[in-house]
This record gives sequence, C-alpha cells and structure tokens, in this order.
Amino acid sequence: MATVARASQTRTDEHRFFLLSALAMAFVLIAGFLTSLAAGRSSFGLPAIYHVHAVIFMGWIALYVTQNALVAGQALRWHRRLGWLALVWLPVMVALAITVTVTSARDHGGPPVFDVNAFLIGNIVGVLTFAALAGTGITLRRRTDWHRRLMFCAMAAITGPGFGRLLPMPFLIPWAWWIAALVAPSIFPLIGMIADRRRTGHVHPAWFWGWGFFAAMFLLAELFAYSSWGLALTDAVIAGTPGAARPIAAFFPR
Repeated sequence: MATVARASQTRTDEHRFFLLSALAMAFVLIAGFLTSLAAGRSSFGLPAIYHVHAVIFMGWIALYVTQNALVAGQALRWHRRLGWLALVWLPVMVALAITVTVTSARDHGGPPVFDVNAFLIGNIVGVLTFAALAGTGITLRRRTDWHRRLMFCAMAAITGPGFGRLLPMPFLIPWAWWIAALVAPSIFPLIGMIADRRRTGHVHPAWFWGWGFFAAMFLLAELFAYSSWGLALTDAVIAGTPGAARPIAAFFPR
C-alpha cells in the first residue's frame, strides 16, 4: 500500500512540475514580446504576416499550458481530444516561422545583434527541430513518460525568441545568438533532469535524446551557416533587398 501511495505521489509531483514548467516557459515568451513592445522595438504597425505568426505561436503556448493543466487535473479524455489539434497547428507554425524569418532577413537583415546567416539558417533549422521533437512526442503519446519530456523539449526549443528579448543582447555580441537560442533555453531541460533525479533517483533518457537532438541540430545549423554554402544561401536570399544593406556580422544597434 505504501509503495502504491509513493508511486501516486510521484506522478502527482511530476504532473505539477510539468505544469509549472509550462507556465514558466510561457512567461518567458510572453514577457519577452511584451518587453519588446513596451520598449518600442515592436509595433502593431508591422505587416500582417507578423501578427498572424504571433497569434499562431501564442496559440501553441496556450495549447501547451492547457494540455499540462488537463493532465495535472486528471482530465485525460480532454487532453487526448485537444491533442489532435497539434497535428494541424505544427505545420502552420513551421510555414509561418520560415516565412517571417525570410521576410525579416530581406526587410532589414533580421535583428542587428545576430549575424544574418546565423539568424536566417538557425531560425529555419530551429523551427524544423521543434516540429520534429513535437511530432515524435505525439507519435509516442502512449508512452507518456517519453511523450511529456519530448513535448517539454520542443517547447523549450522555441523559448529563444523570449530570451532574446529579455536578455541584454547587444552586450552579448558575438555570442548573442548562442546564448539566446541554445544556452538560455537549455535551462529548462536541465531543470527537468534535476527534477527527475530528485524524484526517482535517475534521469530519464528522453531528456538526453530530446535536448541532445536539439543541441546537435543547432550545431549543424551553425556549421552550415558559416560554410561557403551557408553564406552563399544567405546572400541569395537577401540579394537586392534592404536586408542586404546591413553587414552580415552582428553589430551594436544605435
């Protein structure tokens, strides 16, 4: 009886951890965009594609938090039903993220604190990695231990834009892209590993597979971005546009 009670408490603690983590990641993203808006770095006057992109991505944040809340509240039937929405949401997110990235690179070269090639290629590879992690998590939905951790890693993978708006990026050049897109988001899976260790005495392998895949794809994107092929691709994408007027390398915005 005591063993059953401990197992039940462990599941409850785990569900609470994933819900609180979902709220923390949502906070980073929402706070980042609100900070950017308040500082005048963003505006409602942007082209419509940016607003559609924001609505869809905020929708994913709401979906992820809701799904964790449903599990924590033992509303598993609704969790399963709502989960099918992700199959529609993911391809739309990928298409919009790629479109906005290319649009931003052509319009002004992307954020000045990032190298244009790292931003262009890294963002595209990053959103594809996010979709791969989330898609794998959905495929493994019956293996709930893997499912929730892979979905967690997918969500952590897209917190970079939030951190990029909250951290003092101009002062972090030339490492701003690495810090915003890899180092800062890695905090969440690391906390997940520590939480696993404390609850069960070991770290679940899904963390290593999930976040290891993200880190590997990030490094591959960086290698390609700074190769002759990556630089040529960047030049081809922004050629003849206002984005080509700025330096490829990151610079301190004035």
